[in-house]
Amino acid sequence: MTALLTLAVLATLLGGTLFAVALDRAYLPLLALFTRQRVETEAPDRLNRDLAPAWYLALAAIGIAVVPFAPDLALIDSPVGIVIWGSCEALIVLTVFLHGWSPNAPFPLIGAYRYAAIGLPVMLPSMFVLIAAALPAESLSLVAIVDSQREVWNVIRQPLGLPLFMVVALAMTLRGPMDYADAADIATGTSAEDSGAGRAVWQIARLAMLVSVSAIAATVFLGGPLGPVLPGPVWLWLKTGALMALTVWIGNRVARTTPSRMLTILWVVLLPLSFLHLLISGLIAL
Repeated sequence: MTALLTLAVLATLLGGTLFAVALDRAYLPLLALFTRQRVETEAPDRLNRDLAPAWYLALAAIGIAVVPFAPDLALIDSPVGIVIWGSCEALIVLTVFLHGWSPNAPFPLIGAYRYAAIGLPVMLPSMFVLIAAALPAESLSLVAIVDSQREVWNVIRQPLGLPLFMVVALAMTLRGPMDYADAADIATGTSAEDSGAGRAVWQIARLAMLVSVSAIAATVFLGGPLGPVLPGPVWLWLKTGALMALTVWIGNRVARTTPSRMLTILWVVLLPLSFLHLLISGLIAL
């Protein structure tokens, strides 16, 4: 069973990444990058340069590993699955920062610091929203959270949860209005000095993270593998694919504002809103 679940995780990562390429045609030239020579900056931190994409990809895999592919069936069936994902979110901020630090160049470093500034206020609403989703299950286990949605999905009883988490999804995948790390206004930021295979691997890792965060959202808010007629994994993949498409669509349609204005929105609007969401969800769960 462990081998089958491992294959399911790998298949989800691979299939989801290919689906993400189809959703966002800007990633179509990825394969051509592997044939190009890497151009290096002066005195780069080569270790972190090579490790950052690998860590990003590994965090995406860990996120999918805690997702149940069927009721009561996950590769990592942890009683604290929400905490594991929260740890992945924190490490994503560190990984993106190291990616920008490693080239020893101005634009990547600016992107790294901008993302670090955005990362903290993004993670706080995420934790409030995920804890609120765990209240009906009375558990931090993703398996238990799925089981608690057999009668009604969390997106219905906690309607603010999914929209707030979509902001987190945009930040974790460096997309649209939350792309302050690799933004065009700083010459693609942390990726400004990437070239050849290194650039391709980083972009692939970004797509894999899109799969992972969408699978988490599908599990927490849309019942994950729950659904009639079709097998559990198929329902999970359909819901994940729908959220991936929604994330890409939002990322391509919503404009990015200045970092200072976004920080104001996060601290003054989204953080209090997510806390209020947690409070109301707690009162309902009593």
